[in-house]
Amino acid sequence: MRSPSLYSQDDPITAAMKPPSTETDSERALRLEAEAEAKRVSEQIDEDLREERERLKKKKSDVKLLLLGQAESGKSTLQKQFQLMYKPNSIDQERSSWTAVIYFNVVHSLKQILNTLEQWDDVLDDENGDILDIAPEPSHRAKGNGIADQPSPSTSLMGGNGTVNGSPGSVAHSDAPSTSNAAGSSKDAGAIQIGQLRRRLSPLMAAESQLADRLSGGITVSGSGKGGVYVRSGWQARTIENALTMIKRPSTANEKRPRISESQDFTPDPMVQEIGRMLEACEEDIHELWSNPTVKGMIAKRRLKLDEWSEFFLRHISRVASPDYVPTTDDILHARIQTMGVAEHIFDVNIHGKLVTWHLFDVGGARGQRHSWVPYFDDANAIIFVAPVSAFDQYLEEDPRVNRIDDSLQLFTQVCSNALLKSVHLVLFLNKTDLLKAKLDKGLKVRKYITSFGERSNDYETVVQYFRAHFLQVHRRNNENRRVLYTHFTSVVDTKATQRIIGNVRDSIFRGYLQSAALV
Repeated sequence: MRSPSLYSQDDPITAAMKPPSTETDSERALRLEAEAEAKRVSEQIDEDLREERERLKKKKSDVKLLLLGQAESGKSTLQKQFQLMYKPNSIDQERSSWTAVIYFNVVHSLKQILNTLEQWDDVLDDENGDILDIAPEPSHRAKGNGIADQPSPSTSLMGGNGTVNGSPGSVAHSDAPSTSNAAGSSKDAGAIQIGQLRRRLSPLMAAESQLADRLSGGITVSGSGKGGVYVRSGWQARTIENALTMIKRPSTANEKRPRISESQDFTPDPMVQEIGRMLEACEEDIHELWSNPTVKGMIAKRRLKLDEWSEFFLRHISRVASPDYVPTTDDILHARIQTMGVAEHIFDVNIHGKLVTWHLFDVGGARGQRHSWVPYFDDANAIIFVAPVSAFDQYLEEDPRVNRIDDSLQLFTQVCSNALLKSVHLVLFLNKTDLLKAKLDKGLKVRKYITSFGERSNDYETVVQYFRAHFLQVHRRNNENRRVLYTHFTSVVDTKATQRIIGNVRDSIFRGYLQSAALV
């Protein structure tokens, strides 16, 4: 007798899953609901897998660009230039958040000036106009907080012998009887004037901590240096959100509300508004302090060293202190806030008709944060290393014994020699050339801070080529794969010039990395 075919029998899986004959209507409804949910979850998993495959496929054509360099080298300003070039609407969306940063920059700068004056009892002893390349030791009146102290000149660029061309010494004071009572009286009057300004500005100085807390969210970082404030990625949005939580009442129809774009309003932060009113009330006092002969003299004598952003905002205090102030793009480029951790910025870049997604990573450059760079090295496509060539007379906040040019060279050596970065497209920005020119024009001598510079001519072209040669030497010594180093002299606050250079960098990456990866 012939056995029945397997195909003639019912499917055993179907039979096993068949509901029992005793199933009630409510049990049937629950079963069908569970089956529908299981189908939905299964379809969602399939969709997620499909999207992930698409993302991975697309990511192969993405460019991962790292901005590396020491703190205050200009990385974040360069990131803003990328933002202006490839995502300009985002600047308008976050424009209001920069008001707090700029107010903080102004207040912090004023506090630095007043603290430095206090160290010298609000008096500049010597009245002649000679510039001192190396800051003098404090006089007997100075309290000794290190403001006027100067580390020894650097010798490591070319292995100099370490001798100091003219060690720092006290400013010579004349004990001759020709010193008139009138001069002494003038100094006393100047000290009294500064004392009065200090008292009138004291409420504004007290606002520094409020602004710092608003920007950092109350987070403090040990050894944060000059700025004293670190912000994490996305701080712009959080600043606006924090402001909204502080508002207890809706805006009235009569209130002035600055616009951040043609179509979008923002609700001002009451605390920032109050500090804006304080700035407006103190505008004349700020003008008077900034133009005070003792302040100008201390800047000339290099007892008082202000950052470029300090001078920028104090020169424009009338505009910043105006009641309807909204930060300009130039203000945002000059604003200074220290980055903590790594911030990712995504741009769609049109490269000769092909739209490529760029992931730009802006990193914190302080010594204590550089360990956070390493996880981003393994799949990086390109690096822009930013080195401030104007910093030849400056020293690290974290270690006042280390010249900032030396630190940049050591950091560049680590980048060039890192095994994970051997094939990465490398671009060097020798930045802040405008500030370098200004310092050289004022008569500062490079050899006073970097003795290995020797008796070379102290003109701009000689100095920048000298620094460039040392960075190129580092690259040659650590270039096993014979990659090209693209070098640019930059001032990243100059939008027109910087965006032209960004275009060149984009094209060089296109020709180098993208072409070799067969993506074009």
